[in-house]
Amino acid sequence: MGQKKLLRFQELKSFPNVLQYPSGIKNNWNNYFKNDNAIVLELACGKGEYALGLGRMYPQKNFIGIDIKGNRLWRGAKTALDEALNNIAFLRIQIDKLTDYFTAGEVSEIWITFPDPQLRFSKMKKRLTHPKFLRLYKNILQRDARVHLKTDSPELYNFTKTIIDLYELELIEDINDVHKKIELDDTLKIKTHYENLDIAQSNKVHYLCFKINNELSIEKDEQLKDLYRAETV
Repeated sequence: MGQKKLLRFQELKSFPNVLQYPSGIKNNWNNYFKNDNAIVLELACGKGEYALGLGRMYPQKNFIGIDIKGNRLWRGAKTALDEALNNIAFLRIQIDKLTDYFTAGEVSEIWITFPDPQLRFSKMKKRLTHPKFLRLYKNILQRDARVHLKTDSPELYNFTKTIIDLYELELIEDINDVHKKIELDDTLKIKTHYENLDIAQSNKVHYLCFKINNELSIEKDEQLKDLYRAETV
C-alpha cells in the first residue's frame, strides 16, 4: 500500500464524521446527528460526491455515504469537515451488512450512484439492485421510501428495469438519458468522479427511481437467473 494511502487510513481514524464498523449505532443515528431529521444513504459512495451534493442542498436531512474503501471515503469526509457539513457522515462497512447498522424504518431514502455493474453472469448477485440487496434495503427503509439508481451502464439500467417489472415494484421515474432531459431535477445534476470518467463508454447516464413496495419472492430469483442465463448462451 502506498504511503499516501497509509497516511489517509491513519487520518481517517481521527475524523469525527467517519465510523468504521461501529458497534451500538443501530437505531442510534439520530443521537449521532443530534437531531431527528430523515436519514438518507448513498451506497457505494466512493468519494461521496452525492452525499456531499445532497447534504448541501438539504441541510434539514442527514446523509450517510457508505463504502468499504477507506481511501475513497477520506476525500468525502475531508470535504465535509472542511465545509462544516455536520449533516453528512461516512460509514465504512460492507453493504451486505446494512441490517447490522440500521434498524427497520430508520432510513428514508437510498441513492445508488455509479456502482460497479458486475457485468459477468456469475457476479449477478453482487449488483446492488439485485433482489438479494433490495430485500436488505426493504428491511431498513421507511414505508413508501424511494430508491434511486444513477448509472452509465446500460446493462445495469436494463437489469434493474427487469427487476422492477418481474417483482412488480413501483416505478416512479425512468430517464434513459439524463443529460438530454431539458427539465432536470437539481439532484440529478450532481456529478460523481465516475460519471465524469464515463467508464462504460455509453455516453449516457441512466436514472431510475422506484419503491420496494412489494414482497420480493425468492421463487422469482430462479426466473431472473434463467432469464439472464439464456442471454449469455
